[in-house]
Amino acid sequence: MTIIAVTGHMDLTEGSVPLVREALAELLKQHAVSGLVGVSCIAKGSDSLFAEAVLAAGGRLIVVIPSRDYRRNKVKDDHAPLFDRFVESADEVLVMDHETANRQAYEAANAVLLERADRLVAVWNGEPPGGKGGGTADVVLEAREAGLPVDVVWPDGAARLG
Repeated sequence: MTIIAVTGHMDLTEGSVPLVREALAELLKQHAVSGLVGVSCIAKGSDSLFAEAVLAAGGRLIVVIPSRDYRRNKVKDDHAPLFDRFVESADEVLVMDHETANRQAYEAANAVLLERADRLVAVWNGEPPGGKGGGTADVVLEAREAGLPVDVVWPDGAARLG
């Protein structure tokens, strides 16, 4: 069994979504035979594409929710149905012991992702941390410092909004 956590950009362009979806499906195929468990915070973008790919590969999903108010205050209307479907499909749902979604809550959730995982998939453009903490680059650096293998997924043509 392989436990894979995900980190990645939330702000993928519309054209990037199918590219990332395909790259994740291809990457997870090699782990599905041994029993795949995916760990995700199921945020919009990369986290959700990963959760989708884990379930499509017949894997089990563990959801980590950063705070008690996350669903109510951070999940936008356009993402809520998918978020709820992932929560319902998950084998396990961990809600972090934070009242509100803030940097500390995200960092705690990321720490759980890394603790639970055998490896990390990063849907990441390779740019260095932005200085706010808790972002994709920060999680990649923490994983590498902990000796966790990191698979970077950033297919040709992938881009972020803005």
